[in-house]
Amino acid sequence: MESRLRIFAGSSNPRLTAQICERLGVEPGKVKLSRFKSGEIYVHYEESIRNSDVFLVQSLSHPINELFVELLVMIDAAKRASARTVNIIMPYYGYARQERKSAPREPISAKLLADVLTTAGASRVITIDLHAPAIQGFFNIPVDHLTALDLMTEYLKAQNISNPVVVSPDAGRASMAEKLASGLDSPFAIMIKKRPAHNESVITHVIGDVAGYTPIIIEDLIDTGTTIVNVVEGLKERGANDAYVCATHGLFSDRAVERLRHKNIREVIVTDSIELPEPPPAHFKVLSVAPMLSQAIQFIMEGGSIAALFRDRGI
Repeated sequence: MESRLRIFAGSSNPRLTAQICERLGVEPGKVKLSRFKSGEIYVHYEESIRNSDVFLVQSLSHPINELFVELLVMIDAAKRASARTVNIIMPYYGYARQERKSAPREPISAKLLADVLTTAGASRVITIDLHAPAIQGFFNIPVDHLTALDLMTEYLKAQNISNPVVVSPDAGRASMAEKLASGLDSPFAIMIKKRPAHNESVITHVIGDVAGYTPIIIEDLIDTGTTIVNVVEGLKERGANDAYVCATHGLFSDRAVERLRHKNIREVIVTDSIELPEPPPAHFKVLSVAPMLSQAIQFIMEGGSIAALFRDRGI
């Protein structure tokens, strides 16, 4: 496997790439990433990748557009260097919240990204907890859709949380909330909200009993944190205890970290799918997706079922 495998880090998450390589017993690939004065991106692989299976690790976090173009240039350079396959490890798939038209004259940006990645020469995409699982169908190349739900479940079980209730902040997360609740053997509730604008939400109803329970709020991502704070305050008004907040992807835009220092939030649990500052805030718990991604790479290289990574084959 080692003779063909090459793993390269984009600019978004070199720390995660190093952890993946360490677990697989390979050295991170040598690649030069730089910028011209005009802002144009330059890529040069500093080792031969001819007939190699290349894995490029790049999350589409901030600055998303620059990181996406950098990834495209890395794909093109790898193809022109005669790589056998170019596999994209994109723990966080950007633009996933634009996966359908909710009003006339809007784009479906998640599909556009899929088209561009495929046209650039990607052979496969490995991602984690897409905002909408249907995005897999936007690709005509293999997509391995992993989940951090087992990681979250194991961690939360170890906390021995008293009287927990898993809360979905909206109907879109209900399936994930139900699976987490099943893993924790706890009830679950669903919040109903409306969005007057991007990154804004208003809680209108709660389906399920939360009074006297400790909420575990489950999301795929946290952007500005305003929705989470609204959910926490809405639960508190209905008699719930202080909450735990879980999300796979911590974007933490604007003043999100400051907002999440809320008096009614006990802990924020995220993964390292997006590189966070070191050290993270005291009430943050960061779970690593490196073991899961390294196993996925091993299955792809040696053959085997990715489904073996998960207890729940329905994810």
